[in-house]
Amino acid sequence: MGWSVRRFPLTKAVPLAISRGVTAQVEHLELTCSRDGCIGRGETGGFDTGHRGFSTDQLALELEALMPSLADVDPADRQQLAPLLLPLSPPARCAVDLALWDWWGQRLGQPVWRVFGLDGSRCIATSVTLGLGSVDEVLSRLKRWWRQLPATRIKLKLGSADGCDHDRVLLAAVAQELQEYQQQHQQELELQVDANGGWTLEETKAMQVSLQSAGVVLLEQPMAAVLDPDQDTAAFAALKPHCAIPLVADESCWDLQDVLRLAPHVDGVNLKLLKTGGLTEAWLMAQVAQRLNLDLMIGCYSDSVLLNGAAAQLLPLIRWPDLDSHLNLLDDPYVGLALEGDQLCAPIAPGLGITRRGTDPNNRS
Repeated sequence: MGWSVRRFPLTKAVPLAISRGVTAQVEHLELTCSRDGCIGRGETGGFDTGHRGFSTDQLALELEALMPSLADVDPADRQQLAPLLLPLSPPARCAVDLALWDWWGQRLGQPVWRVFGLDGSRCIATSVTLGLGSVDEVLSRLKRWWRQLPATRIKLKLGSADGCDHDRVLLAAVAQELQEYQQQHQQELELQVDANGGWTLEETKAMQVSLQSAGVVLLEQPMAAVLDPDQDTAAFAALKPHCAIPLVADESCWDLQDVLRLAPHVDGVNLKLLKTGGLTEAWLMAQVAQRLNLDLMIGCYSDSVLLNGAAAQLLPLIRWPDLDSHLNLLDDPYVGLALEGDQLCAPIAPGLGITRRGTDPNNRS
């Protein structure tokens, strides 16, 4: 089996500012595996959640060190592969996991969602993101989204370094803009808030009245994630009795163990494939979360169509898709993730269903 890795840039049309900083461009990695006439591709890239961070250079070293061990392994034998992948960091494991699922789906002639036994005909609206900034900057970004697509789900980043007073002003301005848009266009809109860990417990409690007044439908990761799982869980447990809005864990939730410890204290979890280590763990987490009556979000970092197309395999299970990063790229090298209005649809082609831009979809080399 042949393996290779290449680097590629991803440049945002509009830089994204969150509580931890601003991103304008990143470098990602494509991992490719080939055998029996099928080529599988996976994507990864560095990211930082405040309490855990990975560089693209680090991930490249991990993958390059692993590839010789994979050369003689049957890609269909996931049981044999599991011990080789276990020592990898989650984002490095993600690249391998996605390449293997892409290869296996092509080998079977089926999209991955069908291999999972899901209904890939279900399309669902993705949220689009408004980064931090001044009121004028954020409202300008909102209007730019509306010129690009009929966005009905708006995710507002809060947790500003300027404090909760600025957050309240920004929240009120966006809520007012959405109300006026709804009245003018007779269209239901949804406002979500993601603080990316930018608030303390007391600040989060103090923000509740403003969030409810603005009609916010979910609050994502208001307080910073911490490495100690007991401390991390305790923060959500302390907040939950004071939070009437659905509470979603993102940076705090990486694997199945996190789903189990957080389940009594949140209403949903955000599955990001770079955190979960790919589709294998995310698929398991999604099934368990549903049994625990948790709602599911599936999110992204500065990801291309390839990584978001992989995440879209789970769309039939997701209440809140947040896969808009590829819609804000100037140089995405991939195609294949359909958008109908603001609704994402799982790719129907075999494997992940994503191809390099400018290539024949029937010849994925």
